Amino acid sequence: MTKKQVTQLSFEITGFAIKVHKALGAGLLESIYEKCLKHELIKNGYNVKQQVKVPIKYDDIIIDADLKIDLLINDCIIVELKAVEQILPIHEAQLLTYMKILKKPQGLLINFFTDNITKSLKPFINEYFKILPD
Repeated sequence: MTKKQVTQLSFEITGFAIKVHKALGAGLLESIYEKCLKHELIKNGYNVKQQVKVPIKYDDIIIDADLKIDLLINDCIIVELKAVEQILPIHEAQLLTYMKILKKPQGLLINFFTDNITKSLKPFINEYFKILPD
């Protein structure tokens, strides 16, 4: 993928998150938003993997840490969903770590516990994004 394609995909995912939030509002469990966003994305032709295991490699062994990302879209963008009062630095660090381990160029941290999802959505890119062709 190119930087432009990844950026466009991120924009489209954001649109579907807004659609889900407008339909459901704030105050539900994270898992409900996850299922609804997955449904919207699949319905619109995206490749979506849910609850993807994150392998932790340490000292040449794989540690079963039971870490999972919420959604992986088109094998490119990690989407971490929250339904919390406030996004904390640990939530951001978690997503950045997942992006690094899985070597994905972009991540979206989306908090559904808000009146305006665009204010609470945080996109992240890393070194894998920077090496993509323009």
